[in-house]
Amino acid sequence: MARLVHQPLEDEEFDFILGMTDGPVLAYFCGSWPKALEPCRAMDAVVAALAQEYGTRLTAVRVDITRCPGQTKRYEVTGAPTAVLIADGGVLASLAGPVTADEFRVLLDAHV
Repeated sequence: MARLVHQPLEDEEFDFILGMTDGPVLAYFCGSWPKALEPCRAMDAVVAALAQEYGTRLTAVRVDITRCPGQTKRYEVTGAPTAVLIADGGVLASLAGPVTADEFRVLLDAHV
């Protein structure tokens, strides 16, 4: 069974998702400003497909940088899109910029 790509509305909801999730969380940080829209939309499709592919082994969370400034700071995200793989409260790996499904798979297969 695949997990949905969660989209928290605020920092506290992101913390709730992390606390309720067993296993790794792929958080990908996106922006709503014009220059970030296209690469973030491309990542939406890639991450949704990966969430389906990895099923219950992975939880995916789309984080809006504007709505979750605490998480953006916490994970030292400086641009959008940025993907951060989190497990047990720590960062396993991160990737900045648009990421292909194959690049994600290399990262995920090493940690999931």
